[in-house]
Amino acid sequence: MPEKTHPTLFSAGLSLATAARALAAGGVIAHPTESVWGLACDPNNPDAVARLLKLKNRPLEKGLILVSGDVDHFSGLLHSLNGDQRARVDATWPGPVTWLVPHFGQVPPWISGVHHSVALRHTNHPFTAALSRAFGGPIVSTSANPAGCQPPRHKFQVLRYFGDELDFVGGGNTGGRTAPSEIRDVTSGRIVRAG
Repeated sequence: MPEKTHPTLFSAGLSLATAARALAAGGVIAHPTESVWGLACDPNNPDAVARLLKLKNRPLEKGLILVSGDVDHFSGLLHSLNGDQRARVDATWPGPVTWLVPHFGQVPPWISGVHHSVALRHTNHPFTAALSRAFGGPIVSTSANPAGCQPPRHKFQVLRYFGDELDFVGGGNTGGRTAPSEIRDVTSGRIVRAG
């Protein structure tokens, strides 16, 4: 007798595979994060990033956040941190804290914008963490709203903003946080955006 597959697990696996394929093909997708829905794409694909920025009406200069469920995806960017800096980062990860880390030219300008640092978050959202692992690296993740509009907390809001302009929308629910991720500067320790 064949083993039964739980339908929820099966559909979640299908969603994950579909989302990862869309990213690899240069698509822009919407997915839940710790607090709001995000738009994601392949950070190494300048056309995908340009499309995401156009959808959001977000200027390139502002830079974007890289998110992963595997801290090893950030190892090249974290190796320059001193012991105290790395301890501060490790104390908050995985979780809803984004760190601004010097990139020393290791990320393309369409990710860092005009900044000498890059925003990194080791997420603990189950779908987003699994998505980055399935994709094989960090993903761009920025709130799924056009500039000036409220970040969406529900899938229907994402669809209202973007309709059928996205290549995938799904992945369950947000983590339930009411505030966006806190942003801290690893060099100064300063909180740039409170969570």
